[in-house]
Amino acid sequence: MYRYFFKRVIDVVLSLTAILILLPFWIPICIILLVTGEHEVFYFQQRIGYKNKPFYIWKHATMMKASETMKGGLHTTRNDPRVLPFGKFLRKTKINELPQLINIFKGDMSIIGPRPLVDKTFTPYPKHVQENIYNVKPGLTGIGSIIFRDEEHLLSETSMDPKEFYAKHISPYKGELELWYQKNLSFRTDLKLVFCTAWVILVPDSELPYKIFKGLPLKPEALNMKNIVFEKQKDGITFESE
Repeated sequence: MYRYFFKRVIDVVLSLTAILILLPFWIPICIILLVTGEHEVFYFQQRIGYKNKPFYIWKHATMMKASETMKGGLHTTRNDPRVLPFGKFLRKTKINELPQLINIFKGDMSIIGPRPLVDKTFTPYPKHVQENIYNVKPGLTGIGSIIFRDEEHLLSETSMDPKEFYAKHISPYKGELELWYQKNLSFRTDLKLVFCTAWVILVPDSELPYKIFKGLPLKPEALNMKNIVFEKQKDGITFESE
């Protein structure tokens, strides 16, 4: 009952409430975007949604218009030169994701669920993940988003090509996390995920999700930041420490 009815009711009520509450703060953000950078407020991109059907996601514009055709493509790294100055703040605080409240209200998305991906980042998923991951609506946040809150950092520090690292290490584990969510989908799980989302914004290095969720797939050693840094140093690549 929760999965098919109450979850949608909660999405509508909370998204509309959030839009109304945030409006006084949201308007100045839109104005700043309009007069800075490339003068774009919103960015619309086709993503894969419920039952693998495409839809257009709303985001605040944080990068150059032609960023997808520039070096880096669809993968964004830390200190990416394609990110606009005000966009760095919006991305770090996740404010750039706020327009997705409109997607949630419309029914394209849910508050909690797997992140909607573009084709090029969806295809690296194993076949069984591709067939099942969007049996629930994609979400504003979710277990994959929480665990991979530092995805840009991982892609920045690896000595591998970011696309190869994403396909080989990130997508398989992220897929298993999202399938875990579907098996454990409940109001209680969603409530914990909302709390964890707020928590990891305040405490980015927290391992809280692994402590409060039972049966969560263990993180592969290849995704341990210490191992990634070691491999990069071993390959003789220098980098700035954060």
